[in-house]
Amino acid sequence: MSANTFSPGPTPDTVKAADGTIHTIPAGWSLLPPGDAGLTRRVKAAGDFWSVQEKKGRRTFSQGIWAPAESIERLREELEAERATPAYAKKQAAAAERREKQQAEYVEDFHESVLQFLAFHPAHADLANQLAQAITAHATPVGSGTVARTKRIPVEQRAEAAVIAWMRHQTTAYDSMKIPRVKGKRREVRRLLAQRSKELLKHYRSESTTPADCPLQQALSEHI
Repeated sequence: MSANTFSPGPTPDTVKAADGTIHTIPAGWSLLPPGDAGLTRRVKAAGDFWSVQEKKGRRTFSQGIWAPAESIERLREELEAERATPAYAKKQAAAAERREKQQAEYVEDFHESVLQFLAFHPAHADLANQLAQAITAHATPVGSGTVARTKRIPVEQRAEAAVIAWMRHQTTAYDSMKIPRVKGKRREVRRLLAQRSKELLKHYRSESTTPADCPLQQALSEHI
């Protein structure tokens, strides 16, 4: 946690530092809620500010930034005026088109990576395509928060993780399991289910016949 990053304090006009000390919001400051990245960047660049973040589980959520109210309002007015110009609209349209193109290319690359990981026997080519499409549709949307959206690992590893995650939720009873709240237990269950999924996939890679009562095919039939 940096010197100007805090967690919520015990009262609305306070924040808590990493060392546990409580700080009162300076007079004349107001809270800029999260949501407008452009305005937030400008306020941060303009001078003093305090970021407020709250950790929930393994994730950290922004609660906004505190900064001089006068500075926030002035920058908001400047940004609104800029956003009302034709030049800004043109720039935004070009950026949106570029993002759409990048997303389409990524979806295609991810789908191909899923197919390569599946590596099904030619007799199951149609099933492989159906499965790859279902996983890609679920995992690749922007903002989905799935492993497919991370950039920390290569796309090939993302594809493998996405396949295993999809199968865990769609072909096992994982979502309805009552797992004891014991450290490492959920990870152990996920590891065992992942091994089952890999065994099922191995059958489709080496055999031309279809397993009886296959949970994979049943799951896919529900997505049609």
